[in-house]
Amino acid sequence: MFLLGYDIGSSSVKASLVDAGTGKCVASAFFPKTEAGIIAVRSGWAEQEPEDWWENLKLSTQSVLSESGIAAGDIKAIGISYQMHGLVCVDRQQRVLRPAIIWCDSRAVPYGQRAFETIGEEFCLTHLLNSPGNFTASKLAWIKENEPHIYAQIDKIMLPGDYIAMKLSGEICTTVEGLSEGMLWDFRNDRTADFLMQYYGFDSSLIADIRPTFAEQGLLTGSAARELRLQEGIPITYRAGDQPNNALSLNVFNPGEIASTAGTSGVVYGVNGEISYDPQSRVNTFAHVNHTAANPRLGVLLCINGTGILNSWIKRNVAPEGISYTEMNRLASQVPVGSAGISILPFGNGAERMLNNRTTGCSFHGIDFNMHDKAHLIRAAQEGIVFSFKYGIDIMEGMGIPVEKIHAGHANMFLSPIFRETLAGTTGATIELYDTDGAVGAAKGAGMGAGIYKNHQEAFASLDKLEVVEPDPARQQEYADAYGRWKQCLARSMQMNKETNNHKIKK
Repeated sequence: MFLLGYDIGSSSVKASLVDAGTGKCVASAFFPKTEAGIIAVRSGWAEQEPEDWWENLKLSTQSVLSESGIAAGDIKAIGISYQMHGLVCVDRQQRVLRPAIIWCDSRAVPYGQRAFETIGEEFCLTHLLNSPGNFTASKLAWIKENEPHIYAQIDKIMLPGDYIAMKLSGEICTTVEGLSEGMLWDFRNDRTADFLMQYYGFDSSLIADIRPTFAEQGLLTGSAARELRLQEGIPITYRAGDQPNNALSLNVFNPGEIASTAGTSGVVYGVNGEISYDPQSRVNTFAHVNHTAANPRLGVLLCINGTGILNSWIKRNVAPEGISYTEMNRLASQVPVGSAGISILPFGNGAERMLNNRTTGCSFHGIDFNMHDKAHLIRAAQEGIVFSFKYGIDIMEGMGIPVEKIHAGHANMFLSPIFRETLAGTTGATIELYDTDGAVGAAKGAGMGAGIYKNHQEAFASLDKLEVVEPDPARQQEYADAYGRWKQCLARSMQMNKETNNHKIKK
């Protein structure tokens, strides 16, 4: 008996096949093999074609079936993890009306800010637990104003995971967790956020039926089964955004537990048992996978858009041609903590919520042409990413969420010893690395939703801890000094950004 999990990312689509009995992954694959493209017609925009997700999902499915050699009839449930905050619009025939506006697109920032100010900041925070910000609802508001011909054809709006579930089952539905990440859930009244829908002028019919996170959400259709070479009728029994799902993958379900990722973007995600919010909405609060009104489980999410994408940019444009990430880490390890005075602000991937939705851009500080080389820049980039994590963690701790132990998958930036050691040294937290990923987590979530596992303890009993990284007390001051210098650079950059914006307003 096997479980199939999908992880729909902005870089690739991954499929993992898990043996339900042992809990072990027997096959995994991702496509495309080079990072998926992002359509950026204008600065700050980011779109992808939903059909590309589906094509890459088909390739990943066929690969894991071929690798494992199992019979399609042995797969008993499907789970879906997906890139959060995106917007897919379809008409009554379930045809996609335009490219999806994805998570790192910042065009909707002013729409969310106007809603925040007009409806009332305190009202939004106590009901949505966030500012409407640059989330799905505000992205739809942009379409309504700028593409009215598209808006008029919309039958349903969906998140990327809802779209994939529709392609699999022919049914359009969503979850409370999904609605909350789009700013479409009212936590105070435990219902769709009608007040925000009314403010934007959205009809309630645009929202799909709501299903539980762990439950049957549709059955694989005959046409989808033929495309995927699977068996018709397999139930889709779990879906969640990539960060709540990453926490699930790391067995993070209860208050005080922390999960982190550092792929294209970087995230620290802590579970809170009380309804709370950051007054400035710099970190965001969503329904966790096991949230209920009677037993709140809220994911407090710190998201930094520019993390792994900076490291990949450094690889393409700064590091010696043809070098691997492992070789980059080896070069960087020759440079001392603090990169001999270089500080890099990693904010070159759109507006950052942590910085009050400012688009400050990535910038390099302190370069000495006679002293620094490529190795210094490689290390400074990784340190800059970690320091952005620390900056956000300080905000989370101010909300009463202690960050003393961080669970992470052994993947992406966490493959780098420099990144891991700098994160532990700068935050003082112990880093625990596990052998898991989002697609494996989605498969186990499907097992929970199908009743194959009775609870999360059973589902994740086989989770393997690979490594523990403890802070090095001997280097604590070095990390503190480097972080302090980085914060000074950020403060200057934020002030310049503010002055530039004020000058534009005056003009």
